[in-house]
Amino acid sequence: MVSSEQRRKQLAREKFLRQQQRRESARRKAKQRNAIIASTLVVVLAAGGGAWAAGAFKSDGSKDVTSGSTPSSSPTPEESPAPKMAIDKKAKYTFDIKTNEGDISIAMDAAKTPQTVNSFKHLADKGFFDGTKCHRLTTQGIYVLQCGDPEGTGAGGPGYSIPDENLEGLGKPGADGSVTYPAGTVAMANAGPNTGGSQFFLVYKESKLPPAYTPFGEMDKAGLKIVETVGKAGVAEGSQSPGDGAPKKAVTIEKATVKKS
Repeated sequence: MVSSEQRRKQLAREKFLRQQQRRESARRKAKQRNAIIASTLVVVLAAGGGAWAAGAFKSDGSKDVTSGSTPSSSPTPEESPAPKMAIDKKAKYTFDIKTNEGDISIAMDAAKTPQTVNSFKHLADKGFFDGTKCHRLTTQGIYVLQCGDPEGTGAGGPGYSIPDENLEGLGKPGADGSVTYPAGTVAMANAGPNTGGSQFFLVYKESKLPPAYTPFGEMDKAGLKIVETVGKAGVAEGSQSPGDGAPKKAVTIEKATVKKS
């Protein structure tokens, strides 16, 4: 028989998934609308002798960090191609985040998650994460701090998607279809299979979720302590629910770097 606590946690997980899906749907609709606007602007700029520069801000407000890309080179009206592989797949990398609350160091294994590590290095080298806020904290059912959105709304990204990786890295699912994401785990946020972008979440307390979120890193003890402190402070007033919203103790990524260990 399922206990009331187990049921509460299951409902919290289902709510997390629904919110991810709604935010992704809103993001895609905005990109479709802005693609039409952007195509009109291309004609105007071409007539005036203008040109699109690589690395410019896209019309939806997200950073376009695809090297050398132009609107016409995108495989779809919505997205640009993911960055070319430029890391050592056999090496280990460190994702260092300097925040206003302290420094968080995340160990990454390129052998297990090469596409994810490659994307994070590409983005960090471009300064994509610098100055962004960790926009979401959950304190009931699942315990994560979500970051990596340049818009700070849950709908932003780099303009491309990367595939899921290492989904079996946390073991086989239990009877409820979930796996345990241990405290300290860093994983990709998404809105469905192979829709990872720049958003990621930091697990500060053991959480059960479907094995659908690429686990690509592990925080050091100092970093975990920082996120635990943010979690204990709770969500800000005016959030959608008591246990899900912007963190009361605001966290800003001042500088992010990825280096080979």
